[in-house]
Amino acid sequence: MRKWQCIVCGWIYDEALGCEEEDIPPGTQWSDVPEDFFCPECGVGKEDFEMIEI
Repeated sequence: MRKWQCIVCGWIYDEALGCEEEDIPPGTQWSDVPEDFFCPECGVGKEDFEMIEI
């Protein structure tokens, strides 16, 4: 499982946790997140996220 960070506001999408606000269940890989996904914090699109290592 990987984590993806919004490059605008820093919000992190964790594949292990999913995103309840957007009805994305835990375990959903980033490649399976819908293309029309928007950051729940600042509203930017999926293209404004980068994979991060923690």
